[in-house]
This record gives sequence, structure tokens and C-alpha cells, in this order.
Amino acid sequence: MIFKSGQSEKKRRSCYADFDPDRSDRPAVALRLDFSDYEGEMPQHQHRQGQLVLALHGAVTCTAANGLWIVPPDCGIWIPGGVLHSNQVTPNARLSYLFVEPDAATLPQECCTLAVSPMLREMILRLADVTDDYSPDDHIGRLVQVLLGELAVMPKEGLKLPVSGHPKIAMITAALTADPGDRRTLGEWAAHIATSERSLKRLMVQETGLTFGRWRRQLHLIIALRELAGGATVQRVSSDLGYESVTAFIVMFKKALGTTPTRYFGS
Repeated sequence: MIFKSGQSEKKRRSCYADFDPDRSDRPAVALRLDFSDYEGEMPQHQHRQGQLVLALHGAVTCTAANGLWIVPPDCGIWIPGGVLHSNQVTPNARLSYLFVEPDAATLPQECCTLAVSPMLREMILRLADVTDDYSPDDHIGRLVQVLLGELAVMPKEGLKLPVSGHPKIAMITAALTADPGDRRTLGEWAAHIATSERSLKRLMVQETGLTFGRWRRQLHLIIALRELAGGATVQRVSSDLGYESVTAFIVMFKKALGTTPTRYFGS
């Protein structure tokens, strides 16, 4: 199902205003969304089915289950049924949603970012082009069986930022999300939130599983992917994240993802 409207009255509407995934009982249904027509931020919600959020263009950031995920092109985030989550998309985003019935396939029981092969991507888009009244034994029903089998073997990607509800960690997260170029040290952050550096160091690992340095680099990677997918230049992202040079930023990016930003986005 494809949802795109050029009518001004549909601007800023929720993308679910035109489609209720919970009404379908098919093993899987899909739709495409152009977010030039819909709200760029969806408040916390949940679905009965599992949901794969696939970025066709631009990027989406998903917050769920004590984590923040980025979904750049050629990846998708898997959200199991019943998990509360919220999404924020870049203004240029075009997404596809795939909803999967519980027990229709053996899929992860926790939120994760999945690599999406070109074949799987095309099958999801093909499913989005048809109605959801297909039969298990017709052509689309057989396509869905293959699609779900492929989805179940897609590898996970490390594009999660652990987040915490602890007030002190949440304060740092909010500040660095608003100003990711803030280069205060762990000691300076400890003073800012009225605790000792040793206590903050221990608390960060306890709450996120990462040291402060590794956690901040992961935050930078998440933000960089979102901004680059949204059309920002490498130079601008490097500057916004507080890197001393574009080269230093590219080194960080390549170390995390194995390639440069230009090659990652295929430009």
C-alpha cells in the first residue's frame, strides 16, 4: 500500500491516519510512506504485530526498549510486537513499513537494526504495491513466505545507542543530543551533575554497558548517519560533532562501519 498525498490538508497528519496495521490478519503487510506529507515525529506507540522500519531514502531514528537506533538506507529496525517505541524521521525520508503477525516467522525478540539485502528490499516494496487481501496459496502469499524466510536470516548491525532512565545519565544524554559538539570530559560532566568522576564512570558502564568515551562515539555515529542520510555534507557533520578535522571524523566513521561516509551512502 502506497501513501503519498499532494493535498495540503494532509500535511503533518500521522502516517497511521490512513492505515491501521492492527486490522489485518495476513502474515505480513507492507506500505510505503513519503514523509513530505506526514508528521516527522511519531509519539510513543505500539503495534500488535512486529514491525520492520525500512529507510528507502533519508533516515529514521527510533527510540525503544532502553535504546536509540538509526535506520539509514539499506537497513531496517526490527521492533517486536507490543514494544513501545517512537520514531523521528529526516524531512526527506521515504520509508517502507513491514508488519509481521506474531509467530509468522522466527524473528528477534528484541529491537535490533538489520541489514536488508536488495532482494528482500524489492520483495517488501512489491508487497507494498498490493492490497492485504491475498490468500496464503496465491502468488503474493507465496512471495510473503519467501520474504519472511529471508527476513529471518538478515544479519544484525551495531547501530544502537544504549540509553538510560537514570536521571544523571538522562541529563547528559539530553545535553549531548541537543549539542553533540560539546566536548566536555568525563570529569567536567561529573562536576556538572554534582557527582565524582569515579562514580560517573561506574554509573555509565552500569547503565549503558559502555565507557563514556565509547558511548559518546556511538552517539556521534548515530547522529552522523542521521544527518548524512538527511543530506548534510561530511564537512558540516564533522564540524557539528566537534571534530578538529574532517579527516578525524572520517577515521571515526570508518573504524565503526568499515568504510568512509561517501562509500557508505553510495555517492
